[in-house]
Amino acid sequence: MARFAENTTVSVEKSRCEIESILDRYGAESFVYATGPLGAMIQFDAKGRRVKFILPLPDRNDKVFGHKGIRNKPTSVEERYALWEQACRSRWRSLALAIKAKLETVECGISEFEQEFLAHIINPATGRTVGEEVLPLIAENYDDPESSRALALPYFGGN
Repeated sequence: MARFAENTTVSVEKSRCEIESILDRYGAESFVYATGPLGAMIQFDAKGRRVKFILPLPDRNDKVFGHKGIRNKPTSVEERYALWEQACRSRWRSLALAIKAKLETVECGISEFEQEFLAHIINPATGRTVGEEVLPLIAENYDDPESSRALALPYFGGN
């Protein structure tokens, strides 16, 4: 299956600026970003909440960028960089699409802001996102339902 925007020519910088523009259009009060060797972070304030997305980026040295084509031909340094850069552009386009879709869903009344962004909303008491706090507990519930830290998850029937 093809990946979204796998052949995009839109630069990382343009996608980041587009995200900022989208956030501004939908009423975000602030926007910051940071990048590092393995990822990027977008953070913004909207609807009285602080939201953070972590965008994992591929490692430049990943072996996937070392060969290309049907014959698995080794790539040059320039080709490795171009393949890595293409993967980064694709991920930034995906993040732009995800944020825009969530905000449009809220704007149309299909969902509430907190529902769409719940896992990415920062808990002001801890500085961690709801997802960072809750996802390990959900995993623990499935791994050990008798755990003392288990969440009371609703049961919806079934086998």
